[in-house]
Amino acid sequence: MKTTFYLFITLTSILSNAQEQKDSIYMEDSSENLDEIVITGTMKAVRKSDSPVPIEIYTPKFFQKNPTPSLFDAVQLINGVQPQLNCNVCNTGDIHINGMEGPYTMILIDGMPIVSSLSTVYGLSGIPNSLVERIEVVKGPASSLYGTEAMGGIINVITKSPKSAPKLSLDAFTTSWLETNLDGGYKYNLGEKVNSLFGFNYFKYGNKKDKNNDGFTDVTLQDRITLFNKFDFERQENRTASVALRYLYEDRWGGQMNWKRKLHRGSDEVYAESIMTNRFEAIGMYQLPLKEKIMTQFSYNFHQQNSFYGPESYQGKQQVVFAQAYWDKIIGQHSLLLGTSFKYTYYDDNTRGTGEYDEDNNLIKNNPMNTPIPGIFVQDEWTLNSENKLLLGYRFDYDKTHKGIHSPRVAYKFSPSSHHTLRASFGTGFRVVNVFTEDHRALTGARQVVFENELKPEKSYNGNINYVFKLPTSFAALNFDFTTFYSYFTNKIIADTDTDETKIIYDNLDGHAISQGVSLNIDATFDFPLKIMLGATYMDVYKKENGEKEVQYHAPKWSGNFLASYAFKKGFTIDLTANYNDKMKLPRVENDYRPEYSKPTFIANIQLSKSFKNNIEIYGGVKNIFNVLPKGDVIARWWDPFGEPGNGITPPKGRNDVIFEPNDYSYTPMQGTRGFIGVRYNLR
Repeated sequence: MKTTFYLFITLTSILSNAQEQKDSIYMEDSSENLDEIVITGTMKAVRKSDSPVPIEIYTPKFFQKNPTPSLFDAVQLINGVQPQLNCNVCNTGDIHINGMEGPYTMILIDGMPIVSSLSTVYGLSGIPNSLVERIEVVKGPASSLYGTEAMGGIINVITKSPKSAPKLSLDAFTTSWLETNLDGGYKYNLGEKVNSLFGFNYFKYGNKKDKNNDGFTDVTLQDRITLFNKFDFERQENRTASVALRYLYEDRWGGQMNWKRKLHRGSDEVYAESIMTNRFEAIGMYQLPLKEKIMTQFSYNFHQQNSFYGPESYQGKQQVVFAQAYWDKIIGQHSLLLGTSFKYTYYDDNTRGTGEYDEDNNLIKNNPMNTPIPGIFVQDEWTLNSENKLLLGYRFDYDKTHKGIHSPRVAYKFSPSSHHTLRASFGTGFRVVNVFTEDHRALTGARQVVFENELKPEKSYNGNINYVFKLPTSFAALNFDFTTFYSYFTNKIIADTDTDETKIIYDNLDGHAISQGVSLNIDATFDFPLKIMLGATYMDVYKKENGEKEVQYHAPKWSGNFLASYAFKKGFTIDLTANYNDKMKLPRVENDYRPEYSKPTFIANIQLSKSFKNNIEIYGGVKNIFNVLPKGDVIARWWDPFGEPGNGITPPKGRNDVIFEPNDYSYTPMQGTRGFIGVRYNLR
């Protein structure tokens, strides 16, 4: 086997060298294929090809192939990454990586864990696209550097440096559904040593639609504004110093078509879910003025949510402070990292999660959550020789409830030539769950929340193997990226919605859960102006308890992505994008009349853009060309949201007398075919 592998490498290397000159000619124009600098995998700035951890890079150019108002919608173009709607009324959602649910995905902004807990479902909304330099995606364990929440993967949003950003950038588009998005950035200086970049994003959708005739809005109405400012300070010896601030306000609601805010918010006459969000963030980085490279980082976020789910009020407030310092040192063939961190979370709401209540639901004692987690971490990236690199990492966190938390990681990279790279990694994860900040179903009031036992923290063991093969040919440069992944969970926290239709019962799984699969990405950059990207993922995600295997909800066996981009003469470009999801198991209620599995979905989009010499670009196209929509009802008992089975109200034809359930039975957006048009402007 080993001889065969080396023979394969030798033969393909000969072919690669024969094509080296031609490869360099047409690869220069493809930004996605350049050997860019990445930081997420090891917390160090290294070339992508040198990183022992596989990292995927996506630039704004990639996401502009299918314009969206938020990064939450945009990541659907990434193979193995699935934005999942969790509510068919308020349209909140999270992001799944390789079949693992949203809470296992850590969202970073400039390397800081700014998005967590209460803000998870809104974290990728309102980040101005004009400020995004790139997005780095790490699939698999990363707990030894970023803490115990990074069990499934990381999405790190890297913002632009004020130095390299355009002087002025604007991007505006609207759709035939009257969704309007305005995005902008402006670079300016404060004195001689402070470079600043201001950005904003405004999104408005106020057009009520009910295409499926269930009396509920198909898409949540939203009014959102975000302001962002980043400051870079020039210092001696190019030492780093930067501060960034972001503010977000959002007002969203979805529900019955005749809902009026002044009359019905919080009432039991007309059902709707109304959520108002105020959020402030601050992040910063400072390199100490020492000979040794010692970096300090901090972040702070304040999140306030004022919401009603029908008559049920949910008032949540959260503050998170994070600080860390680390020493970056190279000793011989060892690139060392030694650091310490501290995370403090304050959380309070008006539920039983943070308060003691009597039988009449009157508050007896308020008990906000205060969670300090100090930690230390160490990492050694050992370059054994030009072909082999070994990474060893260890992190220790201390939680006052669960005591010491150990998170080791090991990664290995073997690269016998520039056209072959093999990577393998293994790590563990540990996560404490707060269902009121992570599970939307716990807030809606549609079911009673029950904790069967005291919840234990989840533990996971994760591993993956990644192989990258670059093959230049006489007509194109081909990149193959193959990954196999495996995660084993113990104490996995399960939301049981089947035992009692009136309750959500949370408990640790008395068994184990598995997430495993393979994925393949193929990039083809031709020697004429055509680029094609193909991605496919096969997953097997399930839990096993008492010898019985049960498939996880919202985890399709097969999924895939497609992108084709062709540049014509005179500045015209056509982009075709598509994503496919196989059938997936959906949660249902007792006596549910809806199918247990969804239909497979294939959503395709097309865009035509024209670039002018004065830095203006006009674009337009069609989304969801084939008008793919959910089949049947997505909301159970939509005809009587405040009623219960047996109350004498006869269901419409073909429906059973079930409970009202607006959550989770979601597998594709409620928006069918629609057009869009927009304009971009960049002034250097």
